[in-house]
Amino acid sequence: MTILSLGFILLAGLLAGKLIRQLKIPVVTAYLLLGVIIGPSALNLVSTGLLSSSGLISNIVLGLIAFSIGQNFALERFSKIGKPVLWISSLEATSAWLLVTLTFWLLLKQPFYIALLFGAMSSATAPAATMMVIREYKAKGSFTDTLLGVVAIDDAWCLIIFAFSFAIAKAMSIHMTSNAFVFKAMLNSALEIGGAFILGGVLALILSYLSRFITTPSDLLIYTLGFIFLNTGLALYFNFSVLLANMFMAAILVNVHKVSFKFFESLRSIDSPLYLLFFVLAGANLEIGLLKGLGLLGVAYVVFRSMGKIGGAYLGGTIAQVPLRIRKYLGWALLPQAGVALGVALVAKAKFPQIGGMIFTTIVTTTVIYEIIGPLVTKITLRNAGEI
Repeated sequence: MTILSLGFILLAGLLAGKLIRQLKIPVVTAYLLLGVIIGPSALNLVSTGLLSSSGLISNIVLGLIAFSIGQNFALERFSKIGKPVLWISSLEATSAWLLVTLTFWLLLKQPFYIALLFGAMSSATAPAATMMVIREYKAKGSFTDTLLGVVAIDDAWCLIIFAFSFAIAKAMSIHMTSNAFVFKAMLNSALEIGGAFILGGVLALILSYLSRFITTPSDLLIYTLGFIFLNTGLALYFNFSVLLANMFMAAILVNVHKVSFKFFESLRSIDSPLYLLFFVLAGANLEIGLLKGLGLLGVAYVVFRSMGKIGGAYLGGTIAQVPLRIRKYLGWALLPQAGVALGVALVAKAKFPQIGGMIFTTIVTTTVIYEIIGPLVTKITLRNAGEI
């Protein structure tokens, strides 16, 4: 039944993606909705064996996603994108994080560690949806260039913010009330981030050095996947962040290897079906029964995350002294959320079984909302900025 479910998901996902593209909606939305429809909460067409393998598939795909994000951290690239992109990306991510955290804690009266997790997830953006609109309408200009730079590194800030928040949330969830609580929480965060950096860095150097013995494209694909799996497995074993370890491995690799692009290109032949499985299974894991209790949480998340993105981008643009039209409109183009937000939500669901379902259901639901309205808002934003 597991293999039958795999074949059905791949073919049904391909069909759903082609159908939903006619509506000018990102394909990730089709995958999520398909997962909800065929999941246990609806038609129950996914085998229990495949559902129980969701953790394995999500860790593999999260490793691939984080590795692809890391390639944007070439020092040469940073020298080109300049101060505006760094200011805008860092402030829109942290503003969403802080605003959502404070709203859930102070206004919605959620425990602080839950509010912190929601805030961390809100900092992510979906580069694919934004890129789709830019390519479709052939947008060009300074606004578009700045937007591309921001979405390229935005999810990296999310991974760092989430690692820090997740370590604190884990410490708070087991009711550490001693005077050393803050110190222990900060130490956990430092170990998770520092350990992931060291692990990723060491494996990047080994990967780069031994790659001289790889001569064919098929060997290169096996070699690259092997290191991503090795990195992911070691991160899980040592309780480091899988996301950060793979992002750091790619970030070090692009700065020490002259032709590092070949590693990333080799993955493009196999990543599409894995992403499809990841998003469909994410939808299948949605607990529809929890939706009725998420009204206020979902609305607050959408509203205050949007405010954080828009306000943070405006503040960052003001500090960097970019033109008014960039400050005014850029934050609106950062509303879509998808892969990274869902990925960190799955991590939270696995580590916090009591409240993980509520967190994950909220993120899946708001992702569908954002992936439907986000591209439309991005299109309007590009038009108002005068670049389509």
